[in-house]
Amino acid sequence: MATPAEQAGGQPGVPAGGQAGGESRLIGFLRDLTQTYGPSGREDAVREYIRARIEPWADEVRVDALGNLIARRAPRGTGADAAGPGTPAAAGSAGGAEGPGGRGAGRRIMIAAHMDEIAVIATHIDDKGFIRVEPVGGQDPMVLLGQRVEFAGGVVGVVGSEKLDDARDLKMGKLFVDIGATSGDDARRRVRVGDMAVFHRPLERAGDRLIAKALDDRSGCAVVMEAMARLEASPHEIFFVFTVQEEVGLRGARTAAYGVEPDVAVAVDITLAGDTPEPQHRVAVELGKGPAIKVKDNSQIAHPLVRRWMEGAAEAEGIPYQLEVLPFGGTDAGAMQLARAGVPAGTLSIPVRYGHTPGEMADVRDLENAVRLLVAMLSRPLPEA
Repeated sequence: MATPAEQAGGQPGVPAGGQAGGESRLIGFLRDLTQTYGPSGREDAVREYIRARIEPWADEVRVDALGNLIARRAPRGTGADAAGPGTPAAAGSAGGAEGPGGRGAGRRIMIAAHMDEIAVIATHIDDKGFIRVEPVGGQDPMVLLGQRVEFAGGVVGVVGSEKLDDARDLKMGKLFVDIGATSGDDARRRVRVGDMAVFHRPLERAGDRLIAKALDDRSGCAVVMEAMARLEASPHEIFFVFTVQEEVGLRGARTAAYGVEPDVAVAVDITLAGDTPEPQHRVAVELGKGPAIKVKDNSQIAHPLVRRWMEGAAEAEGIPYQLEVLPFGGTDAGAMQLARAGVPAGTLSIPVRYGHTPGEMADVRDLENAVRLLVAMLSRPLPEA
């Protein structure tokens, strides 16, 4: 199926909003975001990058106590009462969007994508300058060994290991980071206990495939940013939330959902593609076949109302999609659904191979179709309960 750019005579794989003959805005966002340092609890640089670009597309932007970036957009352009400055909706009160009790087409909707990436944290620096580390989020010692990592401020090192008699002995406790220090004092001048390091790799393009670290979940952030730019009319009051600390327990989404009090919530995050040889998990999701609509993972069973909304929007607009049942893991939807008295929630997933490695792989067409689907969803009312 042709993308909007192809239908308009553009180049294949170049989404709407892109630049002719160059990199699209969507991929430009993703390239910048994957190269921005932002481990769990240290998302400041990512947040400032996103905020500087989304402010023209929101009516109100703020940062909450935990560090979530929250951009509110009032209903507009659909015949619904557009909330202006000083109205209850503009103030963010519960009376702004019409709720699920049949008072109108609009709802208060929370769209969440997490800003943080997995990391390692320095726990000890020995007298020779080697840095012992522990994981922040889901890290595999076998993946870490030999990788370049970067601390805040640009200090780059290599992950090494003690002598192993058996590969099965490789544990986090055997690993260290070598930043080329000549002594413990030299290392401590550049890195302190408690500093975090992330994978140090550029984004590369292989045809319609993108290879980078931190696609989990900078790809979701880029999709939400681009959807904000393209969305023209919506009956809903929408809170676009870029969350913190998802990789260590869905923490930002939990507090943000409590404050926003959404009627419906959707996480935009990656999922495992099961299309590699002899995969560990048989998942019916492939790269290039469209974004996935989650049915279940370990953090939630998607609410039927949200699934119908997502599937109906995709089918109405001719957007390819896949259904996803993930036998492990979770997303911010798992936390949002438990806010206050409960929130119908679901997840729009971006298929990715090799998650939680420095070589995560996604398909440009899936990213573009994820944007199209998110815009289509937000442009129409929810189905009847």
